[in-house]
Amino acid sequence: MNPGAPVVTRSRRIDFMAAGLLVLAFAASGWHIARRPPASDFAAAPVASTAVASMAASTPASAPNLPPPQLSPDGRWRFDAGFVSSSPGKAVHAASLVELLDGRLRAVWFSGSREGAGDVTVQTAVMDAASQRWSAETTLFDRQALQRGLWRYVKKIGNPVIARAPDGSLWLWMVNVSLGGWAGSSITWARSTDEGFNWSPPRRLVTSPFLNISTLVKGAPIFYQNGEIGLPVYHELMAKFAEVLRLSPDGQVLDKLRIPASHGSLQPVLLVAGPQQAQAYMRSGQSTALMMSQTHDAGQTWSATAATAWPNPDSAMAGVVTSGGQQWLALNPGENRGTLALLRTGAGGSFDGASPWLVEASPVAGGRLSVAQHDQRLSDELRAQGASLTQIEADVASARRQLCGAEICALEYSYPYLLQSRDGYLHLVYTWQRSRIKHVRLDPLQRPPTAEISAPNHAPAAH
Repeated sequence: MNPGAPVVTRSRRIDFMAAGLLVLAFAASGWHIARRPPASDFAAAPVASTAVASMAASTPASAPNLPPPQLSPDGRWRFDAGFVSSSPGKAVHAASLVELLDGRLRAVWFSGSREGAGDVTVQTAVMDAASQRWSAETTLFDRQALQRGLWRYVKKIGNPVIARAPDGSLWLWMVNVSLGGWAGSSITWARSTDEGFNWSPPRRLVTSPFLNISTLVKGAPIFYQNGEIGLPVYHELMAKFAEVLRLSPDGQVLDKLRIPASHGSLQPVLLVAGPQQAQAYMRSGQSTALMMSQTHDAGQTWSATAATAWPNPDSAMAGVVTSGGQQWLALNPGENRGTLALLRTGAGGSFDGASPWLVEASPVAGGRLSVAQHDQRLSDELRAQGASLTQIEADVASARRQLCGAEICALEYSYPYLLQSRDGYLHLVYTWQRSRIKHVRLDPLQRPPTAEISAPNHAPAAH
């Protein structure tokens, strides 16, 4: 037995050393939290520079020779619509949007042979404000570019979020994975000072001293009056929950706060209602209800997460607060992703009882079509938008590959993102049938739809 004794002793020493390192790491983390600077009040929007203000003043509110607006599926409101992405046959997803200084819009999304594939890239296109035509898409980042900038292997990328920071520059956050699935993600970010034509080398956002993994991003950031950034993120490894990162103006993590009782909830969307008031709406990982939390002290504390009256089929949503203070949500308000709608807060500032503004709706209950019906429906819309026969065949094949079984296909309108431009219009981008990114522009002041559809009368879920 004596020959084995030194081995046991060495093993115990290693255990003690590991335990000591963990204690030191926790102590360092606690020291960092104790020294974190206090949060500032929320800002309604990034502070516009003189250049932004002057260009905004010269941006036309409308232009002639635009295509006629479309009617919503229920015929109750009008909007302009068109496809953003232009490369046929790709699997595309998770678009976001920012307004440029000259009034144009820049969209970003990920695209490849399939979600999580090695050939996935972050793509971008720009829409001319006068003609509402989108440019041909180009590539912003691919795996190789991230690997060179981060000095580490990158397996896959996704969920790009673009926004204008208080200093006027554009920021882009992306999810990337080096090992495993999406639960092993970290966040990479880059900055542009020329409206997205050139970007800084990508940098890794350090959100945890322990491996720095399982932090993902999807929602738009909010801003503080002192120039700091609030980035809504979520965690997936072992358990799902929502968090808010507070970033310095140079991109460093100052603070991280978990939203209480958000177990199973993810992809938070933050809507600022005042200098110290905001709501966080979250996707339900259990496909139950749209979840919500709120703060009354500028995000220093959040209430326990609770269910709203709206269902959520384990699907992302988006939100925006207009210049007039109204809150809007874009979400899938049914049992699947076959219906996409907008909600607007009522006089009391709540979405309860709101009448949905339908954007997309399945022609059949349940959102399931035969393969032939599915192919015909997609072909008709692509043709109406001017796609060539080759493009139609490629996009329909891409959608069929991702959304169809042997006989039945699902319709999917998902992962929305909302923005209000300076001319007052709301802009919505979302995944259309997993094969195109679609853009919708609407006037939020048009006569609202009649209350033909009411919010479901669901009791709050137990927690």
